[in-house]
Amino acid sequence: MKRREFLQAAALTAVASTLPLTAKAKSASAGKKPNVLLIGVDDLNDWIGCMGGHPQAKTPNIDRLAASGTLFTNAHCQSPVCNPSRASLMTSLYPSSTGIYFLSPDLAQSPVARKNKLMPKRFEDEGYHVTGAGKLFHGRQNKKYMPNYAGSFGSFGPTPKKKLTSYPGHPLWDWGAFPERDDQMPDHKTASWSVGQLKKNFDKPLFLGAGFFRPHVPQYAPQKWFDLFPLDTVKLPKTVAGDMKDISQYGIDITRLKHVAPTHKWVTDNNEWKPLVQSYLACVSFVDSQVGRLLDALEKSPHKDNTYIVLFSDHGFHLGEKERYAKRSLWEDGTRTPMIIAGPGLVKGAKCDQPAQLLDIYPTLLELTGLKADPLHEGNSLVPLLKDSKADWPHMARTSFGPGNYAIVSRRYRFIQYNDGSEEFYDRAADPGEWDNVIKNPKYAEAIKQHRLCVPKKRHKILGAGSTGHKSYAASEQKQKTPAK
Repeated sequence: MKRREFLQAAALTAVASTLPLTAKAKSASAGKKPNVLLIGVDDLNDWIGCMGGHPQAKTPNIDRLAASGTLFTNAHCQSPVCNPSRASLMTSLYPSSTGIYFLSPDLAQSPVARKNKLMPKRFEDEGYHVTGAGKLFHGRQNKKYMPNYAGSFGSFGPTPKKKLTSYPGHPLWDWGAFPERDDQMPDHKTASWSVGQLKKNFDKPLFLGAGFFRPHVPQYAPQKWFDLFPLDTVKLPKTVAGDMKDISQYGIDITRLKHVAPTHKWVTDNNEWKPLVQSYLACVSFVDSQVGRLLDALEKSPHKDNTYIVLFSDHGFHLGEKERYAKRSLWEDGTRTPMIIAGPGLVKGAKCDQPAQLLDIYPTLLELTGLKADPLHEGNSLVPLLKDSKADWPHMARTSFGPGNYAIVSRRYRFIQYNDGSEEFYDRAADPGEWDNVIKNPKYAEAIKQHRLCVPKKRHKILGAGSTGHKSYAASEQKQKTPAK
């Protein structure tokens, strides 16, 4: 898209965003304020039925939620790490603005983030009863920033006395059938508590957050979920030999140095690829059942016809693609996240492939609930796309992993720029696996130029210290500056 056309499209979208909601939505906002149910899933990639990321994925409940609203098939996190992704969602600010790039610091340590009212606080100030459980913010920030927080109910636990696998690394990196029953899992407890909230009649509109920990490692779930995917039938994700040959050394290092996940060599040498895929699929099906419990409760509740539902994951997850595991990458498997929005007056069964971002959720919920927009927000309300999934949309999605490392995603392309100046460009229409880096192909010169324009010039310094991301970034920078022997 040429620059002039880009600006024209922006103007058209600005006009479209001022159009009224449907009659049903207006009716809801004219009476009692609509409720909000915010469902977070940790480390969930596109391995759900409605997104087709894995042919064996079994997620009937997330699929039915998608059928009741709009599924954003091209949504992306602002950082492929839990803390900065959730900080971005709750502030509608990019990591490049706040300096929160990795697993630390707390939001309070960012002078820029402190200027923005966090999403739960904004709704509380607008007269909502705000409450939640599980993982919504990262770590102890849940209790600090989530009003009426009910607890994590055990977070990543329970854990066996000794690891189920032979992987010698980080204690969270383990997988297998454990414990015996669903009700021993923290996510089941979070769902049970949330169901109890949905049964209540409040004298205020309700903002309810339910944050699920699975499929985040340790990839534990009761045996019955593993039984859905017999090990000998498990299909591995599609990969190609030599996938990293057209990636710069910096691009390889930033996704490997000082990381805690098992290496691809360890996984293949120890025949653990299929068990890892099986455990991930089992965990996804388990958490899908918890989502189903929430949807069933809402369907039977007094809030049934007056609640907007948002389901999101904080980032993607690799399971062998690009010869790696976990998150912390700027490729499709690291940045792409499920996002579903449903509720009164919204189109049902729509799929939108325009680039959306997690930091768009906050301004979208403000508009849907009839609240005033916040000029400090860097995200954009998705309401125009909820009205028409094919509407003009001039925005691109942006993800960073430390200052200088960016992925810019449009409807068709992915552009990656690393802090050493190396770049990648993928035509996802022709190459959905992102196996062919076409950055040097003159055919894409104009498209590459347009994507480069979205790389931020201002980059906040890194705040916090000591996390995996901090260490990986520092090691990659140091190696790049050290002359080869």
